[in-house]
Amino acid sequence: MATGLVASLARPGGNLTGMNILTSELNAKRLELLKEAVPKVSRVAVLANPASPLRGPVVREVEAAARSLGVRLQVLDARDPSEFDSAFSTMTRGRAGALIVLNDPMLFAQRGRIVELAAKSRLPAAYEWREFVEAGGLMSYGTNIADMYRRLATYVDKILRGAKPADLPVEQPTKFELVVNLRTAKALGLTIPQSVLIRADQIIR
Repeated sequence: MATGLVASLARPGGNLTGMNILTSELNAKRLELLKEAVPKVSRVAVLANPASPLRGPVVREVEAAARSLGVRLQVLDARDPSEFDSAFSTMTRGRAGALIVLNDPMLFAQRGRIVELAAKSRLPAAYEWREFVEAGGLMSYGTNIADMYRRLATYVDKILRGAKPADLPVEQPTKFELVVNLRTAKALGLTIPQSVLIRADQIIR
């Protein structure tokens, strides 16, 4: 909706439909889980790409969530990988106690470098996609993409049978996954609370 690609979720209109993976809407939950995993954290850095058209609205959503949790945010922008070192140096100077990385194709593509810098900076970090955690990040919470792909197959079938995309509502995800990397937690000197672990769909040991 925010991007203007469809008129509404129920009646998308035009020639587009599909699945909404809630990339920005889940940031509040990620911050909540990060705060639960690191209860004493009071200042959280947020890494964003200023070139993203959703950067502004998403940051405002995270700021609202931070206020409700009593957390101060330090928002830092990186337009390309050359700005990562400066961003992480600023996090360190600003005494950030944790990090959230917003969803963005460039940041996702550079997940290995971001995870490396988070580890070097001793920052527990929460991400959207499990690939960050598989690369050594601490935790991720997001839509279960495998489930979305299966559901998309039914849409392809309907369209091939003559259905119009304009008449097919944009579906919302129903399955989400929390992934926690205990190896990373140990390296950071963290003990992840059992309240978080019992909700994890996968734990990397």
